[in-house]
Amino acid sequence: MLGIKFLGSARTFTLTLVVVLVLVLILSRNSQTLMRFMVGQEVNLTTAGFNQVETEHFQIKYTELDADYVPMIAASAEEAYASVGQMFDCELGRQTTIVVYPDSRSMSRSFGWERDSNAMGIYWAGSIRILSPGEWLKGENVQEKFTQEGPMVHEFAHLLVDEISRGNYNRWWTEGVAQYVEKSITGFVFDDPFAQGRPLRYYRLEELEKSFDDLDQAVAYWESLQVAEYIASQYGEKQLFSILEHLGKGQTMPAAIQESLHIDYRSFKADFYDYLKNYQH
Repeated sequence: MLGIKFLGSARTFTLTLVVVLVLVLILSRNSQTLMRFMVGQEVNLTTAGFNQVETEHFQIKYTELDADYVPMIAASAEEAYASVGQMFDCELGRQTTIVVYPDSRSMSRSFGWERDSNAMGIYWAGSIRILSPGEWLKGENVQEKFTQEGPMVHEFAHLLVDEISRGNYNRWWTEGVAQYVEKSITGFVFDDPFAQGRPLRYYRLEELEKSFDDLDQAVAYWESLQVAEYIASQYGEKQLFSILEHLGKGQTMPAAIQESLHIDYRSFKADFYDYLKNYQH
């Protein structure tokens, strides 16, 4: 599944791949493994002309335009591996592919999107795709800025959500956990959509689950983070990862919350909405 941090052709191949994936996933009991395999093959095909370097935990694919940024990306990726892995108490037994795209258009086209995206990083099915730091990173202290504001911690957190839950999660949950982890490690947080006196509003969790990408993204991302912070503050940070483990056993999100927090889901939602009503900037 997608995890995103914002800021004739490959499209045809991608659409064909999606059709194949749907058929394969219907017939398979291990959809996560097959999804990762198929997407991995697509990445290998579409980046056949890219350069590649390897670190202990990553394979980094890039064009010559980004050669100067590769050492910085590699260092930030390994740092993210250590810090995020420690927080999740999880280590991977394989390397992860990172693809560096020189511009927004080429990264969007890797998904068959027709328009440019403002994303600086996207996690999908075992691989991480990032926008060239040269497209958004300016000024001095670029290594520090890339580590703090760049996509590596956020996207690697998405990967571990996928890993522990065995692909059994929805968009609002992975975005909430990824933002929570990123804020805890780097201090980065997206702009508050209710700053400067803008009135507070929020969505029902059912709306986040069914229509996350169609909602006001600033509010949807903000609320997803609020869920994670609410659980961590009221029940303890470990319960965030306990929920992932229950999801990994095939439980629904309501069941995973009930099992981990020892509260029925209806009461959890009511308490969370009350928490939001008392939100302070």
